Amino acid sequence: MKISLTDREADIMQVLWEHGPSLVSEVRERLSDTLAYTTVLTVLRTLQAKGYVGYEEEGRGHRYFASVKQQAARKNALQHLTDKLFKGSTELLLTHLVSEQTLTPEQIARMRKLLKP
Repeated sequence: MKISLTDREADIMQVLWEHGPSLVSEVRERLSDTLAYTTVLTVLRTLQAKGYVGYEEEGRGHRYFASVKQQAARKNALQHLTDKLFKGSTELLLTHLVSEQTLTPEQIARMRKLLKP
């Protein structure tokens, strides 16, 4: 499944991934931006239509939960970025990332371990 999230959708998914199933009001409270209840509800419904979110009825409302794993969304986003900005080259992406950062010796050691065949 290809996962594509807008910035707003990603913010709401992050709340669901971090806090688990939540009511619209709970999602709204946990966002860094102040959004209207109806805005949060609309984004949740859009995410539901895309198949990224499900819900269970709870009283008069719905408790929404993430239907896709955070790792899957990260993988899709990174692949999209790699394809669009780095000509599909993971090597170019990695080179850019490490050249733009000051890495600690511990980080370098972990990366070397990951890259070891």
